[in-house]
Amino acid sequence: MSQKVAIVGAGITKFVRRAQETGKELAWQASKMALDSCGLSLKDIDSVSLGTAPDAFDGVHMKGEYLSDGSGGWRKPYMRQFVGGGTGVFAPIHGWMHVASGMFDTCLVVCSEKMSTCYPHPQGAFLTIFDHTTEQALDPTLIWIFALEYNRYMETYGLTKRDIAPVSVKNKKNAMDHPSAQLPMDITVDDVLNSELLAWPVNRLDISPASDGAAAIVLAGEHAAKRITDKPVWIDGVGWNLDTAYWATRDLSYPRYVEKAARMAYDMAGIKEPRREIEIAEPYDPFTYKELHHMEGLLLADRGEAPQLLADGVTQRDGDRPMCPSGGALGVGNPISATGLMKVIEIFLQLRGEAEKRQVPGNPTCGLAQAWGDLMQVGTVVVMRR
Repeated sequence: MSQKVAIVGAGITKFVRRAQETGKELAWQASKMALDSCGLSLKDIDSVSLGTAPDAFDGVHMKGEYLSDGSGGWRKPYMRQFVGGGTGVFAPIHGWMHVASGMFDTCLVVCSEKMSTCYPHPQGAFLTIFDHTTEQALDPTLIWIFALEYNRYMETYGLTKRDIAPVSVKNKKNAMDHPSAQLPMDITVDDVLNSELLAWPVNRLDISPASDGAAAIVLAGEHAAKRITDKPVWIDGVGWNLDTAYWATRDLSYPRYVEKAARMAYDMAGIKEPRREIEIAEPYDPFTYKELHHMEGLLLADRGEAPQLLADGVTQRDGDRPMCPSGGALGVGNPISATGLMKVIEIFLQLRGEAEKRQVPGNPTCGLAQAWGDLMQVGTVVVMRR
């Protein structure tokens, strides 16, 4: 790769179910916010990388083409990619490749999702992704598959639901300081445990909400970045990994796809001791246990150790290793592709000291964002430094 790449601007809409705005309009809002934040316009953008999940979520065919003009892709080099929930970190990896290769000086990365238009519910679309012979016949939903994984994680390490529920308490409280948050709450562990049981051991407050929303960042090569801002945040490492789609044939207690993606990113960024060098992280948390699961896959905790770090306050915003200071998917919301990019934006703002009430103490210099998608099989990781 021929040049360093920085994030120089970012924008994010509010995450909420919307009756009026189309996905195209949400993409436009986030794109404009990102461009405005760094004083650029579309004429300054050389290429566009769009991330958006399957077409059924927006209820339109060829959704990448449909969202292209709202994302700034009109008459520009443009590509769309998706790997389910991992998309929001995979899209900036694609944008990074465009710029790092030297092909372009700038790239606008946009992730947009409008899940409320998926009829009758996003689970209807999810049903179609399972193997038609061995799995679809069981009428699976993501919730009960995640319930199996959640239970396997607890059984393997001798954990209880009470050990894991504090993730929801932490993240929903953190989200009270995020202007885009859909479900900020001040709740207790008992509130989580007493909420509606959906598929044991998953309760209602263990799960992130279905959301509509969009996020965008502006990437720039080294020389352009230094012209645009005096506070660039550099993408120093990227990683991704695709495991088998057959979830029933894997050890569900450990996300090896996250570890492989993390090691790829760490090697690129020159990180030898992630627990010491990664000062802040946004692991993907669509379910409570996943933040802990993914911390371990990111090598930020030993296997089965993450719940104890949570209990000890290490992962709090003012702890030694803050996790999801944004509020994460559990608190801010989960518009599939936009969620991971929201996490990238949070690390960008934290490293610039611009996270306002969410700002962690100590002026962190290195952080990461991670997302996870498809059938519990995709890991995507971006390491950033200021």
